[in-house]
Parts: sequence; C-alpha cells; structure tokens
Amino acid sequence: MTERLSEARRADEAFDAHTRDHLLEINAELARMSAPERIARALEHLPGAYAMSSSFGAQAAVLLHMATQVRATLPVIVVDSTFLFAETYQFIEALSERLQLNLVRVSPATPWPEAQLDALAENPDSNDTRLAIERYNQIHKVQPMLDALDDHGIQTWFAGLRRQQSRSRAHLPFVSRVAQPTRTGKTVQRYKVHPLADWTDRDVYRYLQHYQLPYHPLWEQGYVSIGDRYLTQALQPGMREEDTRFFGLKRECGLHAELARF
Repeated sequence: MTERLSEARRADEAFDAHTRDHLLEINAELARMSAPERIARALEHLPGAYAMSSSFGAQAAVLLHMATQVRATLPVIVVDSTFLFAETYQFIEALSERLQLNLVRVSPATPWPEAQLDALAENPDSNDTRLAIERYNQIHKVQPMLDALDDHGIQTWFAGLRRQQSRSRAHLPFVSRVAQPTRTGKTVQRYKVHPLADWTDRDVYRYLQHYQLPYHPLWEQGYVSIGDRYLTQALQPGMREEDTRFFGLKRECGLHAELARF
C-alpha cells in the first residue's frame, strides 16, 4: 500500500511539473502577442466551454468589447451581490445593449440583510471586520461565481485583471491553471486567462478612446476600483488604489485568490 501511494504521489508530482513547464511555454508565447490574439489563441487551443467574468468596474468595457469582437456569443458572467451601486446596474444595462452581450447574471442564494452591511460599514476598525468581510465575499461573490462556472461546465475562464492594478496582481500570468471546488465537493481544474495582464492604464485609456467606450459612471467621482457600495470608497489623497476596497483591509474579494500560482 505504501509503495502504491508513493508511486501515485510521484505521478502527481510529475504531472504538476509537466503542467508548470507547459504553462510557462504558453505564457512566453502569449507575451509576444496582442491582447486580442491572446483571446483568439486561448479559444482555439484551451478546452471549452468558455466564459468571461466581469464586475462591470471602472475599465470593464475594454475586455467586454475586445473579447466579444473575437467571439460575439462568449458568455459574460456577472455576479450581482444585490449590493452594487445604482450606477453599476445602469452600466451593466448600457454595455449589455451596446455590445449585445450574452450576459449570465448570478446572485447569492441568501444575501445578508442590509442592516448587517450597515453595521459593518459603521465599524470598519472592529476586530471582527476582517472575518466578516471574508464571510460576506464567500457568500455574495465567490460561491455564486463557482456555482455559475460549474453549472455551465466552464473549463476556460477569461478575466480582465492587470498587473498594474495592485501589488497582489504584480506577477499575474497570462494563463494559469487553478483547482476550484464544485457543489459536490469535488475539485475541477480550470484554465484562467488574463489577456490584459501586461496592459497599463495608458493602454486602457487609449483603447477606450479609440473605440469611444465609456468608463464606469463613478470614475469621474474618484472611484477607481468599484465593487459593492458598502465596501467601496472614492480614492482620497494619500490612498493607494487597493485602499479603496474593503476599508483597506484587503484588495481581492476572493474570486481571483489563485493569482500568484501557475
């Protein structure tokens, strides 16, 4: 029995090493391509079904436009926590109509009562705040997204993250392979594709200008990273971009927790 377990472990390690080497090759290849070419290559060579996720944040129009130019019917999964800004709901409707998005809306099974969010916002320095934010994100963000990926059999997932957005994304690969849980408790392997990983804010601005695409309506009010209204604030002097979310306690909601891994 011990020998069989050791053989299985060696086989797993060999598979992991092969996967890492393969992903390094893919990332090196994608680094030489334009962002639209990366999308096309992923759709051609990585396994389907395919989908992209979007928070419809400040600069979301870039990848929404770009990806649907490559494949118009690509499903776009948006997690509606039920606590988005009114401007975000308006932005979703406007871009969905303009770009004719194949929109897939998902929501938490049991959202928190609004009073619970009010209490959280009133006590951002509480010792329990960090744990409360983790629970909130798991219920309102992570689980609905994982369920949607599972329900639609998604094997390759596109997202608009960029290295310049925060320190936690500084080493973001173009493609990674991530293990994610399903409803049944099993684990499924998915490819995660970030076509805009190496784009700068200037690249984003130029693309939006070229195609006359809008920023999120709250951009002009100083909101540079836009999530739920209780957990997002405008950028103030002396703040970093990541400080505008979750009272500055964290940057990621948990949807992209595998950022540093291949």
